[in-house]
Amino acid sequence: MLIRGTGLVAYLLLAASTIWGLALSSKLFVRLVKAKPLTWLHEGLAVGALLATAAHLFFLWSDDFIEFGPRELFVPGASAWEPLAVAFGVMAFYAALIVSASFYVKKWIGQAAWRTMHFLGFGTFATAAIHGVMAGTDTQQPVVLGMYVATVAIVVLLLVVRVGQEMAAPTPSGRAARSDLALQSDGGDLAPVVDPVGASVAES
Repeated sequence: MLIRGTGLVAYLLLAASTIWGLALSSKLFVRLVKAKPLTWLHEGLAVGALLATAAHLFFLWSDDFIEFGPRELFVPGASAWEPLAVAFGVMAFYAALIVSASFYVKKWIGQAAWRTMHFLGFGTFATAAIHGVMAGTDTQQPVVLGMYVATVAIVVLLLVVRVGQEMAAPTPSGRAARSDLALQSDGGDLAPVVDPVGASVAES
């Protein structure tokens, strides 16, 4: 029960962290609550998922029914029991470590590297979901299966929204061109302005 319970709690916390992170990046709640508490909640959920995963691993190691040792717990594909399903779980654990660590090294590695590390969060969620569905003994229960379907659907929906926002956002050259237009406008006629890459001419 402890093995199954900690596994489900770890997945739910990870799903909540992923959903919350996508909601933050999509700016769905920025106007409702200050950004800093929202970021702390995202971080707290990720760390909570990692701690629950550590408890999950501990109880697997303590159980003598399947006899998981350090090699089975930390080497993908080393488990004799459901090797593929367990391998997904091991990979999700390592990815969760990297994503959680990224919160605390951001000021040293910079925004670009931090974003790259944080993109692993999607892989973490996907591999954890696959591990849960394949290895979880409760997957056949309607409530548990519904939980997996609902969380995956929400993540996919928010991801589509986020990608749509990125595609609809103006390009840097477009923003620069509009800035030039604003600077040159004095309330009268506006002379043609070529954007920084010479791709278009804006006229008033």
